Amino acid sequence: MDVTEAQTLWDATPGWLNTASYGLPPRPAWNALQSALDEWRHGRTSWEHWDESTQASRAAFARLTGADVADIAVGSTASGLLAPVAASLPADARVVVPEIEFTSNLFPWLVQAERGVEVVTVPTARLADAVTAGTSGGSGRTTVVAVSAVQSATGEVADLEAVVEAARSVGALVVVDASQAAGWLPWRWSRADVVVAAAYKWLMAPRGAAFGYFSPAVRDRFTPLQAGWYAGADPHDSYYGPPLRLAADARRFDVSPAWFSFVGAAPALALLLQIGIEQVNAHDVALANRFRAGLGLAPADSAIVSADIPGAEDKLARAGIRAAVRDGRVRVSCHVYSTTADVDHALDALT
Repeated sequence: MDVTEAQTLWDATPGWLNTASYGLPPRPAWNALQSALDEWRHGRTSWEHWDESTQASRAAFARLTGADVADIAVGSTASGLLAPVAASLPADARVVVPEIEFTSNLFPWLVQAERGVEVVTVPTARLADAVTAGTSGGSGRTTVVAVSAVQSATGEVADLEAVVEAARSVGALVVVDASQAAGWLPWRWSRADVVVAAAYKWLMAPRGAAFGYFSPAVRDRFTPLQAGWYAGADPHDSYYGPPLRLAADARRFDVSPAWFSFVGAAPALALLLQIGIEQVNAHDVALANRFRAGLGLAPADSAIVSADIPGAEDKLARAGIRAAVRDGRVRVSCHVYSTTADVDHALDALT
């Protein structure tokens, strides 16, 4: 399926350039959610078939990330999936994070400071250079590099390959927040040790669905702090009583799913796979660069454009363009349902 054909599956009101805040559901996802809500309203069914969407979503995210489905956990938020990783750090750990990092991938590390965990913030472009080997005794060695693949405020795309190479050279973990990237940015995400993604942005799911990749090489280091029945080896045999019987794979980090969020997520992820992330990437970045060119900016490799334009928020609002302001700058973000007309209308409003 090409992008032009796919665009007929959305009902976006013209002028939506704010996927970095939340994505719009394709019609199959919307219809599936309405059907499930209607079933819930009338009590016509049990819940098990809603949960099948959770497993379908897990499998689709595995394909998107190039990972095995056994390495994928489901949750509700990116920060919740990061919590067991941060809690596992030794007291003298050193975590390197971009200084502009969205706090879902910052606060989980900062709250460990009372245990002695050190968090060092640097510009995103200097992240790999900030990875240190430390002394011969291990003091000062970087333990974790935590980074958003794409920065929420600026749209800057991290050099993940350089980060992975630098981290591997000192034995540090690579933790990536893909919330602003999964769904349009092609990368073999399983190159990292841990990847989390909130699905309500570029994956276009209802808010309440999130995914985590936990590499089998490192996940035994982490304690599943939110373990419940759904993290059991067999969830349907984990309703009552001891002993502890968690899943052997990444499902041990599962959080009992918000069913309807995953009912909407499964068709959205399936459609992204049908279109192909390479096609989505080409479409999204081309539109973002069209917007950049209209502002006299050089092209970039991101679907998100951040620009300092006086009065931009009011100008766009008057024109019916829905964008965002982050860190004092207007932020425009383009996805598969965005059109050249949306971008040109935004440029007309600003220029």
